[in-house]
Amino acid sequence: MEITEIRITLRDDEKLKAFASITLDGMLVIRGLKIIEGANGTFVAMPSRRRKDGSFQDVAHPINRETREWLEGAVITAYKEERTRMGAGAVQGAHDSGEDHGDQGEFAAEDAY
Repeated sequence: MEITEIRITLRDDEKLKAFASITLDGMLVIRGLKIIEGANGTFVAMPSRRRKDGSFQDVAHPINRETREWLEGAVITAYKEERTRMGAGAVQGAHDSGEDHGDQGEFAAEDAY
């Protein structure tokens, strides 16, 4: 499997730094990944939805550590490149990018730490 495209939408938020969408093998898109600045550094939170009880459940996620590290490394590298490309002061909003993130502006409290 290969990540054939990564799209980054920068955010101007204390913890939520960007949204990401990835394309796998040019055939499958996963949207709603979140790049979070947590207490232990930057990490990628997978797309999730809120359950009826208020908790969150991942919609898609890697099933092993190696795949998670591979995916997170690629997304964080693309995020850093986009930050450099956009410059320090230019940050896009979700409405500027043309991407639909639905309610993905929220993230689970445990994702923030």
